[in-house]
Amino acid sequence: MSCVFCRIVDGDLPSRTVHETDDALAFLDANPLAPGHTLVVPKAHHETVGDLPPEIAGSVFAAVSAVTPRVEAAVDADATTVAVNNGAAAGQEVPHTHVHVVPRFDGDGNGPIHRLFSERPSLSDAELDDIAAKVREA
Repeated sequence: MSCVFCRIVDGDLPSRTVHETDDALAFLDANPLAPGHTLVVPKAHHETVGDLPPEIAGSVFAAVSAVTPRVEAAVDADATTVAVNNGAAAGQEVPHTHVHVVPRFDGDGNGPIHRLFSERPSLSDAELDDIAAKVREA
């Protein structure tokens, strides 16, 4: 199997595991954005968030909830950014769902997730209503 996260889950590649449940594994990122940057992955291979069965999604996000305050405490972080790059167009580099828990520090200069988007669309109420209807129907 070529998926790096599956190989970590299977023990074929080393990791600095910080939390483990039956369905999820959390380990330090090998190329961290900040000290304590942690990845939380489902143990079963699922490429995107939409591929996760609800019970696995719940287990993964329960692990995120458990790990986040522990990561903050371990590195004395002021906050964290919790994010998922869901699909290649969003910057997902490993095609196995993973949640980033990135410690943040006052004055780190990285800004909020909103900084990823330099321009925002100007949508009318009708356009917003149409999008909401399409999401409900999908």
